[in-house]
Amino acid sequence: MALLNINEINIHLTNLPGWELKDNAIEKEWVFIDFKEALEFINKVGEIAEKHNHHPELYNVYSKVTLRFNTHDEGGITLKDINIATNINSI
Repeated sequence: MALLNINEINIHLTNLPGWELKDNAIEKEWVFIDFKEALEFINKVGEIAEKHNHHPELYNVYSKVTLRFNTHDEGGITLKDINIATNINSI
C-alpha cells in the first residue's frame, strides 16, 4: 500500500475527529469514566484490529487509552491506517 504524503494525510484527518499526526503516525486519545470502560473499548479495538490485520500501538493508564497507527512495513501512514481509524471512530 502506498505511503500518503503530508497533504493527503491532512485531508484525511479533517474527516477523523480527534486524530492527529504525531511522529510519522496518527494518534488519538480517549478518556473514559473508569478502567472497566476503557478496557471494554480496548477489547472492541482489538476485534477491529484483528479484522483488519492491522494492530495499533496501544497505551492504557486507568481510564485513558491512546492509540497510534502507522504501517510499519511501508515506513509511514497509508490508507490502511486511515481506514482502521475510521472504523474505530465508529465505536
